[in-house]
Amino acid sequence: QIPTDPVQRRVRELAMLSKQLQRVHPNVLAKVLKQGTVYQNEEIVVINKPYGLPVHGGPGIKNCIADVLPILAKMLQNMKAEPLHLCHRLDKETTGVMVLARSKEAAERIRLLFKTRQVEKIYWAISLGDPDPTEGIVEIPIVEKEVQSHQSHYKMTLAPSYRLSPEDGKVVKIRKKHNAESAVTQYRLLASSSACSLLELQPITGVKHQIRVHLAYGLGCPILGDHKYSHWSKLAPQKLPEITLKRLKLEQSKARHLPLYLHAHRLSLPLGERLDLVCKPPLFFQKTLKKLGLDIAND
Repeated sequence: QIPTDPVQRRVRELAMLSKQLQRVHPNVLAKVLKQGTVYQNEEIVVINKPYGLPVHGGPGIKNCIADVLPILAKMLQNMKAEPLHLCHRLDKETTGVMVLARSKEAAERIRLLFKTRQVEKIYWAISLGDPDPTEGIVEIPIVEKEVQSHQSHYKMTLAPSYRLSPEDGKVVKIRKKHNAESAVTQYRLLASSSACSLLELQPITGVKHQIRVHLAYGLGCPILGDHKYSHWSKLAPQKLPEITLKRLKLEQSKARHLPLYLHAHRLSLPLGERLDLVCKPPLFFQKTLKKLGLDIAND
């Protein structure tokens, strides 16, 4: 039953985004990933990771990338190919460039490149509001914390190294929280319109949910569709400005269906020569850019 009202249709489209991939047969999923292959050579296969697809399995997860790597390898090469190997991870909601290795040795080499920060990663995100200043570096450690509220839950949050002293307003160094990880994100504004921005982000470190936390709590510009990090104490849909709702043809009550707009746009891998791997944002991302008037020259 496809709704005739375009607004209803859009909401349904958004709500279906991640559910679809959980319903298909693993062979179909492998085929989707094969169609999303952006580059391959004897060592690696690079795919454009779809939205809502977890990299690893877990409770309630029927399909994940790790499970279909043997099928994908056979589809790409021949029936005798050994399973592909994961080299890094992307969050379930993140789309874009993902590198898989054809052998265990290649996977270990690439994992080391990620670990020693030799891989340049560029993400695109649509955020609410404009960062001030329009480009810069967020360098604030991140720690996982339990949120005490009527629904207790865990979130990553900032663990700053400094604070302002209430007595005299001077900057005071704080004792480092023992499990805080240092986190550095470079950002710059590419376009802004309809109370939203298109940002280019380069995470220098790789802490869990780093970009989401730095944007929401460091710059006060949460990612569009990031319902987890748009508030601190509650789990609730993101509150959107009137102009944004109008442009997206959404009502606030339907904002919960908005997906997370975070896309791994480019990855530069030093494998002998430097490989520049680029993935166009998915269709839902492109449509939203257009709706919000966030025009960007295609690069």
